[in-house]
This record gives sequence, C-alpha cells and structure tokens, in this order.
Amino acid sequence: MNILQRIFTDYYEEIKYTLHPRSTEMENIDKMINCGDPSFGDAMYGCPHCGKLKFVPFRCHSRFCPTCGNKYSMARTTSMSFKLVNVQHRHCVFTIDENLRDFFLEDRTLLDCLFHSVTSVVSRMFFKMNKSKNYTPGFIMVLHTFGRDLKWNPHIHCLISEGGYSDDGFWRPVHHFNYTYLRNAFRTALLDEMGRRLGSSFKKVKSQCYTNHKEGFYVYAKPNKCDPETVIKYIGRYLGRPVIATSRIDSYDEDSETVTFHYNRHEDDKYIQETIPALDFIRRLIRHIPEKHFKMIRYGGLYARHRKIDKNLHLAISKAKRHTLRNFNKWRTAILSSFGYDPLKCPDCKHEMLFLELYFNHKRVSLEEMYEKIMSKARRRWSSA
Repeated sequence: MNILQRIFTDYYEEIKYTLHPRSTEMENIDKMINCGDPSFGDAMYGCPHCGKLKFVPFRCHSRFCPTCGNKYSMARTTSMSFKLVNVQHRHCVFTIDENLRDFFLEDRTLLDCLFHSVTSVVSRMFFKMNKSKNYTPGFIMVLHTFGRDLKWNPHIHCLISEGGYSDDGFWRPVHHFNYTYLRNAFRTALLDEMGRRLGSSFKKVKSQCYTNHKEGFYVYAKPNKCDPETVIKYIGRYLGRPVIATSRIDSYDEDSETVTFHYNRHEDDKYIQETIPALDFIRRLIRHIPEKHFKMIRYGGLYARHRKIDKNLHLAISKAKRHTLRNFNKWRTAILSSFGYDPLKCPDCKHEMLFLELYFNHKRVSLEEMYEKIMSKARRRWSSA
C-alpha cells in the first residue's frame, strides 16, 4: 500500500461516519484503497523458457488514485495534444473572488458557470477583432478546484491559440491579448451567470464583488509562450495533474495522527511544509473529487467543432506520430519509460513472459466467458436504446 492508501485505510470508519462524504467521494475512496488488490482481479503471465509465473493486479481507474490518476493524466494529455493546431498557444488562468468559493462548494452545478463564462469571454475577444470574418480561436479549458495548499480554490486553466480561423479559411495570428478586457469581461460574465442561477439572494454578493474588484477578476498569463514543441509538456503539467502526488506527502505519523506535506507557494515560489491532522488532510483531499460524469476538461472554438474547412489547418502532431504516442500510454511501455525496466521480462532468464489467464475473486475466468458477459451487457443496452 502506498502512503495515501494507508492514511485512508486507517481512517476509513471515521471518514464514513464523521465526515459524511458524498456518494461519489465514497466510491472513489473505496476504489483507491483497493487499487492493486488481487482479489479484484489480475492477469497471470508465464515465462515459456523457465516457467516462472507473475501476477499483475488490475487497477481501480479512479482519477483520485495517485497511480491511476497519473495514467489518466497521461492519456488525457495525449488526446488533447492531438487536437492542437500548429501555432503558439497562450496559457491563461482565470481566478475568482474568495467570497465566491463557498458557493461552488455548496452547489457544484455552479462550476458549469466557470466554463460558460470563459468560453463567452474568449470567443467574444476574438470576435471583436473582425466581426465580418468571425475569427475563431481554439482553446482548452481545465477546471482546478485546488490550490497548492489543497484548499478549495476553483479556477480555470485555459490554453488559447494565438490566432483565429475565419469562416472563409483565413488564419489571423494574434500576439496581443487584451487582459484588461479579459478581467472585466470574465467578472461580468461570471457574476451574471451566477445571478441567473441563484436569483435575488446573490445581489448583495454580486455588488460587493464589483466594489472589491473594480478592475475585474485576476486573469494570470504565464510569461513564457507555448510553442508547438513544448505545448504538450504544458498540457501535462498544468491541465491534467491529480490533486496531490505521493511524492509531496513527506510523512504520516500514526501516533500523533498527523500528515506532513509540502508545496511551493504560488506567490513567491517559497518552499512550504505543512503539518495538519490526518482527518483535516483527508477532508481537504476528498472535497476535490468531482461529481460522477462531470467533465473537468472542455474544448472551445476550433477544438469543439468538426467542420470540413477546419481540416485544412496543420496540426501540431501529425497522424503518423499518433500511434507512437498512444503506445507510450500502454501499461508496459509506460513502466519501461518511467522506471527503466520491462515488467514482462522474466527476472530469471530475461525471456519475454506471455499472457496465460485472467483471475477474479481468486478464480480463473476464461476469455470466452468474459467476452460473452460484455457482449450480453452491450446487447441489453442496444435493445433498451
């Protein structure tokens, strides 16, 4: 068990009956704790040369799990990079007033307002450049609900193409972003969107936000631009990471019931080490688990549409390279590239091990049986549809 699994296993009962987690939180906690448990299924490999056997347990596929969350991030990074046009991109961060954060925590459906507001603001900024041409950028939005200290801080990371594509097939490069407009427009769009959702009870808070932020909500842009060669690294670093990596958890003291973790403070990049009660640490983490089927990554502009004219654009990654990049996300290749060893090479005789059988609940499951179960479920879905 990794350190996160040990913490959640030790406090499982308290989490369930003291913190009263949402159903989706409890579901992801159960998955994460049991990730890698052979009783939930595994595959058996054997060496044809010396007969050595190896059992590889199945994973939970939860984004909350540090192991599976990283693999999910790699897969999402790859799929996002396939959409990118071969131009420079700008990485912007759209933040909100601190007084608004609790609204999104109490009613998570309001998180849609953040996406809608960013979409309208970015689209409007490019539309104003030349209304007759209707220049459309491509942009990817990712919701982060956490800051580096793990506290609740919803904000949008947005990767925007430095240029727009017109309806008649003309590309216009854009090297200057009007951040004064972005700040004011984002503040207005978000407050109006939340006002429509919450009604008259939101008027006082809305008025206070205008008073406190006369120049709009803060929109931060990374000083270094994202050229096509480094844009994939930017996506992986800023747009697809899990809440916390196990490498940031320094220690777990079972006697004092505390957890120590570290981070680099955003304002001055100062190294901060924080020790808090284990239950508070758990509370900070699980609040960032999204509702089931909620999309944390959304596409806008060119990247959201499928028009014939858009096929004329040159993509950052050619179709010929996509198969190679997808292979890096496969289990065997990912371990080889990350840790430097082949998990399917026999440790004794160095021959390649072959797949033999699948197991579930410590019982052998034939591939034919598994195939029939999957197909029967698919047939029921098709008939009901």
